[in-house]
Amino acid sequence: MNDKLTAGEARRIALAAQGFGQARPEGAVGRRQLVKLIERLGVIQIDSVNVVSRTHYLPAFARLGAYPRALLEEVAWSKTRPLFEYWAHEASLLPLATQPLIRWRMADAHDGVGTWKGVARFLRERREFVDRVLAEIAARGPLSASELEMGHKGEGGWWGWSEAKRALECLFWTGELTTATRRGTFERVYGLPEKVLPRAVLATPTPDRDDAQRQLLMIAARALGVGAERDLRDYFRMGVAETKARLAELVEAGELTPVVVKGWREPAYLDPAARRPRRVEAHALLSPFDNLIWFRERTERMFGVRVRLEIYTPAAKRTHGYYVLPFLEGDALTARVDLKAERKAGVLIVQASHAEPWASDATPVRLAQELKLMAGWLGLDSVRVERRGDLAGGLEDAVAHTFSA
Repeated sequence: MNDKLTAGEARRIALAAQGFGQARPEGAVGRRQLVKLIERLGVIQIDSVNVVSRTHYLPAFARLGAYPRALLEEVAWSKTRPLFEYWAHEASLLPLATQPLIRWRMADAHDGVGTWKGVARFLRERREFVDRVLAEIAARGPLSASELEMGHKGEGGWWGWSEAKRALECLFWTGELTTATRRGTFERVYGLPEKVLPRAVLATPTPDRDDAQRQLLMIAARALGVGAERDLRDYFRMGVAETKARLAELVEAGELTPVVVKGWREPAYLDPAARRPRRVEAHALLSPFDNLIWFRERTERMFGVRVRLEIYTPAAKRTHGYYVLPFLEGDALTARVDLKAERKAGVLIVQASHAEPWASDATPVRLAQELKLMAGWLGLDSVRVERRGDLAGGLEDAVAHTFSA
């Protein structure tokens, strides 16, 4: 008979699994702590939007506090990196140990399976050109698309990519190239895996596809604590049929426990080793691409909050703003703020601020403290609250008090 969890128990299990069940480090955060967190999460989404901070910096800030931003660049793109880039949950950073588990997806891209048909077609139809690209990188070392200076700027499809960019991205998806580094403009530099990744990783035998998928689902389950089938499937963007089959195998093997969560319309799966805290005392600003909330359906089911990314919504039709960060207070999402970092002026601007119905009188104070911490972490001197949203007045007062204290 399936175990039963209340909605609150499931929420706290999830928060603890995501690294919010313990206090932030009191001292300086080092490389080991950052890598350990990323290994715990299993994957970090990459995104280029820099209105506040590029999203891959933000999950560690939410959980560890004001860590050195250069640390992430070191573990992601230095010569001694413990991470690599691939298309996992969108464009992502992952621990190197995961690379063999993703090779089946690289093979799918090479063979044109499912959504990868366009990749295989391009590599097949432009084979001579693709081989020239590979030869150029083999001869010259890691290169960006602009450095290749091959082909012509495309028009229309593929977002106007040049032929060189198309070739590089297709080779990246098939695993024939990988990210050597990222430049200050966030430009990806492509290199041969044998020149970039550790030999030990490349020498690791490729696991059976089913086994690799089971391992990925277990990484997702440990990172989520408890989740419905769709939650677990979304973490590494796996197929429906494959996920259902692998989950059944994991349950039969005793590696996952089926549970019923009150208020959830579908069965869930619990990591048997998941912590079950009675309270969670976290305070954190969450990137809209944070692992905790990136699957909107799960966010609404777990927190009762409908989170939508409004970047591509016309300004007049936005509800909460352009780049909105929900505020985690305890085990609830109690507010959301539309933030913008004005780097030249040294100001973190709260362009709009809204409270959830269950926010308390303490919410503006705690949020102001988190905004001050974020401003300092971003190298900004102050926080300015604009009078937009139902929380603006109280938050403005709280920010003024926090900076004067």
